[in-house]
Amino acid sequence: MSKNILIRGRRRALTRQHKIAVAGVAALGAAAIGFSAVPSNASTSTTSEVAAPAAKVVYSTEPIEGVKADVTDQLAGSSLKVERIAAKKEAAAEAVAAKAAAEKEAAAAKAEKVRKAEEAAGRAAERTEVKKDAPRKSYGNTLDGWIRESLAIMKKHGIPGSYEGIHRNVMRESSGNPKAINLWDINARNGIPSKGLLQVIPPTFEAYHVPGTPKDIYDPIANITAACNYAADKYGTMDNVDSAY
Repeated sequence: MSKNILIRGRRRALTRQHKIAVAGVAALGAAAIGFSAVPSNASTSTTSEVAAPAAKVVYSTEPIEGVKADVTDQLAGSSLKVERIAAKKEAAAEAVAAKAAAEKEAAAAKAEKVRKAEEAAGRAAERTEVKKDAPRKSYGNTLDGWIRESLAIMKKHGIPGSYEGIHRNVMRESSGNPKAINLWDINARNGIPSKGLLQVIPPTFEAYHVPGTPKDIYDPIANITAACNYAADKYGTMDNVDSAY
């Protein structure tokens, strides 16, 4: 009897398991039926995925305000920036051109100055060119003789001047004293006092000394011819000099 009870208990346990199995199969069958009920063109999802409702897209026929104006403003700003850059470049180019023109003008002026100086030096050299002198004639050791002898030498070297022009300037400058010296004017203060009949400063005497005359600034003939050579270069002739020169 106890054996039968055991057997029945086992049978009873098996019956419960069978019932659970049958219930599981039934559930699966129901799920299968549920899936088969979904239309073929419909999308399915797993239990972990939930389809979100599609958002509606709203279209408007009204124009978007402010966009065109913003684009126009940006284009205008870019154009203005380009114009400013171009203006700066143009101004810089004009400045460079102006500087180049000024430098060119300055160079031309300098070249012209050098040319005139060279021409003046050439004229002075032509006047002082060494020439064969004829036998020296005695003119007397007086102011009249000094002027006449100087005029003869000047004529050989093509230096213009007249007796009257030389005499007038000699009397104004030194009163006819071949040893006269100025110790008070600006030349004297600069250490190069004017000397001789026509009050010539040493640098001028050296530059315009006429060959064939002594290299002595106090020598009457040398002083007169050098002074007349200088006056011819600066004023055309000693005759044009009526004051300090």
